[in-house]
Amino acid sequence: MAFKPGFDQSPAFNNQGPNTWGGRGAGQQQAGWGQTPQQAQGGMTPEQLQYMYDRPAASTVDTDRMSYEDTIVKTLLAFGVLLVGAVAGWNLPPVVWIVGALVGFVLALVNTFKKKPSPGLVLTYAFFEGLFVGGISNYFQTAFPQADGIVAQAVFGTLGVFAVTLLLFLSGKVRATPKLTRFFLIAMVGYMAFSLVNLVLMWTGVTSTAFGLMGTTIFGIPLGVVIGIFVVLMAAYSLILDFDQIKTGVQRGAPKIYAWTAAFGLIVTLVWLYLEILRILAIIASSQRN
Repeated sequence: MAFKPGFDQSPAFNNQGPNTWGGRGAGQQQAGWGQTPQQAQGGMTPEQLQYMYDRPAASTVDTDRMSYEDTIVKTLLAFGVLLVGAVAGWNLPPVVWIVGALVGFVLALVNTFKKKPSPGLVLTYAFFEGLFVGGISNYFQTAFPQADGIVAQAVFGTLGVFAVTLLLFLSGKVRATPKLTRFFLIAMVGYMAFSLVNLVLMWTGVTSTAFGLMGTTIFGIPLGVVIGIFVVLMAAYSLILDFDQIKTGVQRGAPKIYAWTAAFGLIVTLVWLYLEILRILAIIASSQRN
């Protein structure tokens, strides 16, 4: 999700420093009257100058800076590990994916508050989160056979929201703003509080439906569907924040290591989006069965 360790704290954003051409600082003598062209260029010969001018511009690989290409590669690698964990979680007993959920939650906190991203921790989180995603997907597929491929529907729904959100972001029609971000944070806190209360009511047996308060209907529409659609919109805005963070990191020349922060953020958001869509489909299937 959003608000991972910020790119702005990186030394890459400090534009002050010595001039890298020929080791000349800002306080040294500049080219002026009475100097030969060779003296004016720090003692370089014409051949050296020609070689310098003929060289291509430095790429992000040369400067060890964050790039869109490198971010995509790291994100795909992390998702590959997530899929491996998901396949394992799908085929292993429920206790395994429950452990995956707990370990994934702890690693998510560690990665979120860690100042400098760790590739190993990000990939480890992806694997354990995959165990959880695979296991709970198998549970929903088994529990709601009438949903006609509920997992496949959730996967395609997630990909659809991701694609639309990315296109809107690239077109410039949707942007992260301070006002929207504040609303997003308030809504997130409210949703977390509601989820906690709903969980307690389910555990204590106050509500008899499979999804607690989410399973109650208002004018024939399950409350979980209405809330779920709102949460999907929240997750889509979280994707906007992730895209904006990547754009900021590339434009400001963040160190290459911060591409892992972007990969982690995208994994968290997409897993959240997938689970919400999966639950909406399950609530709809449950209401139809009843």
